[in-house]
Formats: sequence, structure tokens, C-alpha cells
Amino acid sequence: MTDQKITSIKRDELEAYLNQLLCIQEFTDYGPNGLQIEGKTSISKVAFAVSATRASIEEAVRQKADALIVHHGLFWSFHGPKTITGPFAKRVIPLIKNDINLFGYHLPLDAHPEVGNAAGISQLLALENCTPFGDHKGSPTGLKGQFNRPIKSIDLKEILETLLNHNVILSSPNPNQVIKTIGIITGGANGGWVHSLKEGLDAYLTGEISEHDWHEAKEAGVHMFAGGHNASEQFGVQLLQKKLSEDLGIESFFLASENPA
Repeated sequence: MTDQKITSIKRDELEAYLNQLLCIQEFTDYGPNGLQIEGKTSISKVAFAVSATRASIEEAVRQKADALIVHHGLFWSFHGPKTITGPFAKRVIPLIKNDINLFGYHLPLDAHPEVGNAAGISQLLALENCTPFGDHKGSPTGLKGQFNRPIKSIDLKEILETLLNHNVILSSPNPNQVIKTIGIITGGANGGWVHSLKEGLDAYLTGEISEHDWHEAKEAGVHMFAGGHNASEQFGVQLLQKKLSEDLGIESFFLASENPA
């Protein structure tokens, strides 16, 4: 951390700072991590959002941001090559037209032990002894930890609904059973409960849940909580925003999403 606050930073310096902090070289991801659309070379105002949607991009333009940092960027391997037409163009063109840099960090921002999505939830739950959790092609994608006091599964559901501000689906062998340990991989990690099973954890928290995972997790004895993809992944970008502000002093703001999924 630097004692002297600055009001602007070069794009290349910000990119290097983010890439090093989030250790992007350690992940084999579903798309590029780092700078996705190049804008102006000097950055003095940064917007943060969970996803690079038309709404978040238009608001970044309206508030005259020089850069937009998101968890969900614009380019994904499972989409394949895309033409800049239709709804996709409505996202890309405003960024280019207004010279706004777009940075996207997916798995690195899920897994980071300090500013990651799982880290944010772990901190809110006051989990102890947190360590890396999950495995995507050799890299962890979340965290696991212990509750400082054992808690009933149904009570944790209520706490999570308050923390996430979102309905939580619970698949449980017994909602009144006490749980002591939990693994967390946010977002669309529906099948990640198997990691909790393999590691002997009582519970698993993610964003989405499929029909078959609801049955299989319950039958395997794992308490599975699904609190919404966007809701469970709002914490990483906000922790990253806070750290960037503390380390660099750059003006920034967070754009919340109305996405209920």
C-alpha cells in the first residue's frame, strides 16, 4: 500500500496491478482475463460491476468512467466467434466510442482469498480456517472454512437470505441438522457440492442449483445452498474496488445489477 494517493494511473500500470493481484496466470478459464477492450491510456475514474451488461456499460458512460472492471466480461470460449451486431454491438460499441477500458476477471475473482467472491461471503459469515477449495483444471475456485459456532442448516438459510438479499434454495437431508463446515464456490457451480462430499464438509454454497443436483446433494448428505448467481458474486468486485481505492486512491463507483437469477 502506498501512503501517497494518486488521481490517475496509466492503463498498462492498472492492468499490471490487477493481473498480478489476481494471479491470472494460474487459471485456465472460459475466456480471457485482463484487458478485454482497450480504451484511453490514462485512467482517473473506474466503474465496477458484476457483469458487462448493456445497463452497466451505459451507466459507466453516463458517469464518465475511464474503465469498467467486471467479473463477467464479454468474451467466452463457449460462445465462439461473435459478430459485433445486435445486442452484442450495443455493449461493445459504447465502450469503444467513449474510449472506455474493459477489464474482466472470472475465475481469478472467484478464488482470490482476499478479494474474491467466496472470500467476501466467508468474511460475512465469519468463517474460520479458510483455505482454497474446488478444482477447475488444477486451480481452486473458492474457499472452505469452519463456522465459529455450529449452526442449523435452516438457520443458515435465513442468514444467507439476509446477507445476499436473495431467496436461497436449500437442498438438505435434514434442515434442523447442525453443520460445522462449508465449501463455497459462487455463481454457476451447480455440481461443486461433490467437492464438499469428497472433502468431508457438511455443506456447500453456490449461486445456482439444477434439478438433479438438488436430489443428489440431499441424498449424499450434503446441505446445499443456492443463493443466486449475481447475488453470490457481487462481493468480489466490491472488495476489489475497496482494495484498489486503498492502494491507488483512484476514484471509483459500484454499479449494482437488478438481475434476480
